Amino acid sequence: MPDYTLYYWPVPFRGQFVRAVLAHVGATWNEAGTKAIGALKNKAPADQPVPHMGPPVLEDHAAEFSLSQMPAILSYLGGKHGLIAKDFIHEALTAKIVADANDVLYEMTLYNGAQMWTEESWNAYRPRLGRWMEIFEETGRRHGMTAEAGYILDSDAPGIADLTTHILWGTMTAKLPPLRPMLNATAPIIAGLSDRIAALPEQAELRARSDAQYGETWCAGQIEASLRNVL
Repeated sequence: MPDYTLYYWPVPFRGQFVRAVLAHVGATWNEAGTKAIGALKNKAPADQPVPHMGPPVLEDHAAEFSLSQMPAILSYLGGKHGLIAKDFIHEALTAKIVADANDVLYEMTLYNGAQMWTEESWNAYRPRLGRWMEIFEETGRRHGMTAEAGYILDSDAPGIADLTTHILWGTMTAKLPPLRPMLNATAPIIAGLSDRIAALPEQAELRARSDAQYGETWCAGQIEASLRNVL
């Protein structure tokens, strides 16, 4: 039996953060598939292994434990696999970085697809996206990271904060290439971190496998179509 089962759509969006951590620690996992995901999320909360509105959901088979919400899953995996330093400052900073990443995803999808992008709304949003890049850049700089070396919270190996940052900016700009020059110019330290982690064997294998399975899709649906149109 695999170590985990992941319930998430076949796209490299919120679930990709979980996949990156599982790949990093060498865990095995099954992808539940869209039919099983739909069936699970439509069950009454009393009948779900963890009450939730939608994926991602991660099932830890050994612990007989299920958890939803990307930030909560990353916190759980980080604690279980030693990817968050055991002091309250690093724990809080890691939680802040994951929360920031979740906010960026929410904004880039215009509140989970509640609206579609137009040229006018995208042009108005671009400075805010640049500010998000600056926020991640300054976080890394304050902890001694450079474009060539280091990790975002001054650890000696990639942790949850680094993997989260890589999947947020690295995957976004790989799937939406017009954004990469903006990242290079605005946040060269973060661009460097993303590239270094992308080159790690387990992350390179995950990206190759994801590209083969998901193609150029990032968040999918009409919201991605509108985003690609304005880009």
